[in-house]
Amino acid sequence: MPGSITDTETADATGTPRPADDGTIRIDRSWWSWNGAQGGHVAALALTAMRDDLAARTGERLPVRTLGAHFLAPVDERPLRLAATTLREGRRSSVSSVTALQDDSAVLTGAAVFGRSEPGPVQAGTPAPVVPGPDACPPLTLPRSLAAFAAHLEIRPADDARPLAGGARAELTAWMRFADGRPLDPRALVVLADALPPALFAVWTEPRPVPTAELTVHFTDVLDTAPAEGWALVRSRTEHAGGGWAVEDSALWTEDGRLLALARQARAVRDFRPGHQG
Repeated sequence: MPGSITDTETADATGTPRPADDGTIRIDRSWWSWNGAQGGHVAALALTAMRDDLAARTGERLPVRTLGAHFLAPVDERPLRLAATTLREGRRSSVSSVTALQDDSAVLTGAAVFGRSEPGPVQAGTPAPVVPGPDACPPLTLPRSLAAFAAHLEIRPADDARPLAGGARAELTAWMRFADGRPLDPRALVVLADALPPALFAVWTEPRPVPTAELTVHFTDVLDTAPAEGWALVRSRTEHAGGGWAVEDSALWTEDGRLLALARQARAVRDFRPGHQG
């Protein structure tokens, strides 16, 4: 079920799993994507570990400015241990790192920058595309065999592009929110930044594994005082593909058009047959 956790976990008010007594987390298969846990969910857990470690040291929770995660191996049901370290505590910003381990083998490494909000220049940034509102868009159900984690989400494509529809552009845009109604805090945005199918799916007609090797998310100051509520508009596009790799950019906005975050990821394109586009 959406929001379910294993009997070795607890969860906070937003549904984020909390470590068991031995400090480990088990991610159940409701969060699976292809052959392992969804990368955005694992990266969000890593962000939580770094945030909690920094807060324990400083006694305050600073807004996160950027998160970077390198995925070293698929994460399965085995106990996952997140070892976070604060690398620098500064007056304005702090830097943390994390390593995620299963059976003493690293499956993810990452880092985050946290920083206080201070007066500075204001620039609106990337505008949201003009699309119908979420109530005017039909829901999309992703195949559970490929994206079990999508049961945690509501997804409503905001234009005519669909996964595996053989379209002209490697771009997908959709309204998204969590089925359990959790707010759009940074952890939720990390999940959503990686939740749409690979943008290459918009031009293909059959699925192939396109796993994320690296994911970086930059957050705006919109969330400095409180999480956003409701739907997020998420646009993902492939900026370049070649040599068995793809560079994919994503942007996330609130319902009223405020930019929440920008993300970029490097994807490995698997099982691609030369000359075969569908």
